[in-house]
Amino acid sequence: MPEGVRAGNENLVRLTEPAGAKVRTLIAREQQGGLLRIAITGGGCNGLSYKMKFVLEPRKGDILVQSAGVPVVVDAKTALYLKGTELDYSNKLIAGGFKFSNPNAKASCSCGESFSV
Repeated sequence: MPEGVRAGNENLVRLTEPAGAKVRTLIAREQQGGLLRIAITGGGCNGLSYKMKFVLEPRKGDILVQSAGVPVVVDAKTALYLKGTELDYSNKLIAGGFKFSNPNAKASCSCGESFSV
């Protein structure tokens, strides 16, 4: 574990098996890095939105979670909003893609990409 990085568990964020399989495929295809970074930023139709990208290594202060065979990194600020969140994936043509189920969200949009607390 790199210095300044804490180990977390699936109580913070959990990927379903379909989400894990899709992320592993994307990591292999994109070749941008072997870690999935999940972040929450201002914006979106409900005030806050989810961002995902691949990174090579965690940053100091990050929390590293292993879920569904995927190493996921989350910064400490994002962790406050993310606790208990599940990331799922569907390959349906309509309403498919990645979906966040966040128990902390008071409201979320139908696309599942933004929320408010």
